[in-house]
Amino acid sequence: MDMLFSLISPETYLIAFVIALGAGVIKGMVGFAMPMILISGLSSVISPELALAGLMLPTLATNGWQALRQGRQAAWESMKRFRVFMLIGGIAILSSAQLVRYLEPETMLLMIGAPVTVFALIQLAGVQLRLPQKGRRLIEAAIAAVAGFVGGLSGVWGPPTVMYLTALETPKGEQLRVQGVIYGLGALVLFLAHISSGVVKTDTVVFSASLLVPALLGTWVGFQLHERIDQAAFKKATLIVLLVAALNLLRRALIG
Repeated sequence: MDMLFSLISPETYLIAFVIALGAGVIKGMVGFAMPMILISGLSSVISPELALAGLMLPTLATNGWQALRQGRQAAWESMKRFRVFMLIGGIAILSSAQLVRYLEPETMLLMIGAPVTVFALIQLAGVQLRLPQKGRRLIEAAIAAVAGFVGGLSGVWGPPTVMYLTALETPKGEQLRVQGVIYGLGALVLFLAHISSGVVKTDTVVFSASLLVPALLGTWVGFQLHERIDQAAFKKATLIVLLVAALNLLRRALIG
């Protein structure tokens, strides 16, 4: 605890705990958005770099849980189907993660806030993307590269991934599993990449580990609620929250 509270005050940690709990609930219900909520919320009370470190273990654990809920065989089939996306995305994460130490905090906030804002607006507008059959692998690789590049910098690679899966008209159950597989492996690559970048250190790992309990508890609650409420209405509300959070990040990046 001494190491944890040498990084942040108890009051700030309580706020981080609540943010992680809320992120877990939304993650369990809609299958994504934990990194976006964590990086947006935590960056409001701590530095973007520490916020990035904090989301590492909760993101890894909850996505592993999500990926394996339907069994290892189903997860393996998803890995094979989306192997190009995961390979290109993983390479991009490893590459861009090394840039974190050279970026100003305002630049990180801008690179996080901009894609989340675009994603939320597109989804709220009801735009449905459709991918042509011709050149689909090239499109998949391009989207994976964008997702991985942004993910390596910010820990957020959900927006382009969700848009891609939606454009493929992936069934709801499979989409949740595929998201868990892609995000889980991405989170593992991200964690390893940021060991060398300096973001992951002994004290920041302690902070990240301390957020596992609220994140996992929230995810469990989200899984229970997933079957009980109108998914479309909740997803719309979630996107509105994400849009507000992303616009706040842009305000901090551009105005201070």
